[in-house]
Order: sequence, then structure tokens, then C-alpha cells
Amino acid sequence: MDARLNYLASTTAAKASKYIMSAGKALKEAPLPAATKELVALRVSQINGCAACIDMHTKDAAVAGETSVRLNLVAAWREATVFTEAERAALELAEEGTRVADAATGVSDDVWARAAEHYDEEQLTALVIMVSFMNMVNRLNIITQQPAGDYVPGQFH
Repeated sequence: MDARLNYLASTTAAKASKYIMSAGKALKEAPLPAATKELVALRVSQINGCAACIDMHTKDAAVAGETSVRLNLVAAWREATVFTEAERAALELAEEGTRVADAATGVSDDVWARAAEHYDEEQLTALVIMVSFMNMVNRLNIITQQPAGDYVPGQFH
């Protein structure tokens, strides 16, 4: 599959990418466990069907030491026993934050309260921005049909 747009050849994309990459770097430095960041990024990308981001985040997570069992079970995290309560709360927040069109109320108070049991305000802020950021990047890739499979871990970092 060929992408509809070549972001690397676009002046507009180059200008915007500078800020997008900067936001991504800030999220990498956010005070959340690295595993949580990758699991959330992967789950949001799975929900949205962003092959390029699924490719990227499974490979980056594996290189960072994440197990194949946990990566394979992210899509069914509710039934899986391999995630901590904090990770489960983050994944639940990520799902509701991604599926806002499916749930007219957005993120429920119960989901927010469960996340707040495990994360302080700075970490919650990072989670909210990360979910929003991943949704934006997923949409950029999905609209332009960016291909998956060739990502090299650390390529964009």
C-alpha cells in the first residue's frame, strides 16, 4: 500500500511535524511509567485501527522490554491477568477518551476516579494529553493510509 500523502515532502507537514514531534518528546519525558505510555498508545491505536502506530508501539515496547504476552493481550486487557490495577485504570481511561463519539458523556466519573486512585494530577494530565495526542496521530496516519510494517524501533525519537 502506498500512502496518499508523503509527509516528508510537504512544507506544511514539515512545519507542523516540528511541533508534533516536540509534543511527542514531552510525552516521552512525562512522569508515567514507560510501560504505561506504550500500553496506552497501543490501545488507542488498536481502537482506531492505525496500523502504522500499532507497528511502532509494539516494536518500541518490545525493545523497551515489554513481553509479547502483555502486548498480545492489550486488546483484551479486561480479561487478562497480566496488567496492574494502575495499568488497567490507564487503559480504561484511554478507551473512554478514544471512544468519545460512542459514549456521549465522554470519560465517566467512575473511570476518572479509578485512574485518580493510581495517578497524581501531573500523571493524569500526561495520560489525558497522551490519549489526545495518539488520537490525533492515528487520524493523520489513517486518513492518508500510512503503511505499516517497516518501522524501525526508535526511528522517530
